[in-house]
Amino acid sequence: MPTLAALLLLAQAGLAAAADYHEALVSSAQAASGETVPYVLDWRGASPKYVVILFPGGTGEVDPRMVNGKLVYRAQNNFLLRARPFLVDEEFAAVATNSTSSPERVQAVLDDLKRRFPETRIYLMGTSRGTLDTMALADYLSTRISGEIHTSSFAAVASLDATKYRNRQLLVHHEDDGCRATPAGAAQRSHERYGTPLILMRGGNAEGNPCQPFGHHGFNGIEKETIDAIKQWIRQGG
Repeated sequence: MPTLAALLLLAQAGLAAAADYHEALVSSAQAASGETVPYVLDWRGASPKYVVILFPGGTGEVDPRMVNGKLVYRAQNNFLLRARPFLVDEEFAAVATNSTSSPERVQAVLDDLKRRFPETRIYLMGTSRGTLDTMALADYLSTRISGEIHTSSFAAVASLDATKYRNRQLLVHHEDDGCRATPAGAAQRSHERYGTPLILMRGGNAEGNPCQPFGHHGFNGIEKETIDAIKQWIRQGG
């Protein structure tokens, strides 16, 4: 059986080959306090129809910065950042930034994106611990963005009543997620209680800690299939 290190190298090689887009550090988002909220922008088309803001799991830190003329950032093995090559196309752009529950910080990014892409529809997608922030922001963002996508959500998602919000909400989970903090049953209960759309993924590979990105928790081996299903749902919203 391949080691985790070997799988990681193969995944990085495959995703790098799939990548065909521009990437840049953006430092023009300013919060009301004057704080700069940097983010990584990945795009292909000049006028994307959709921009998806990504909140990674773990520490939630992307911490993008330039070092010796090179863009560096954290969380590149996280499911959302790892799967960006399958997200970005002529219609879709992606933004990677630190996960946050601060309305002020997320509003700074929204304002900056609207200046860049006035006609775009913005979605927020979090994974694992990042869904604590997507859930915390759900009320604030209800009338400010087109929707939220909660992937590999923490158990608190079971009480997320999406009917309270005016925008679209989606749950995405692997049916065999082995992480105790993110049971698939919680997403299923939210779906059954409130009617929130749920995409249950199957298959792929599970390596190492079940709460880490290369278990079913991180949709390892089915990144493209998972992102394709999410993009199809987004497109259904018009």
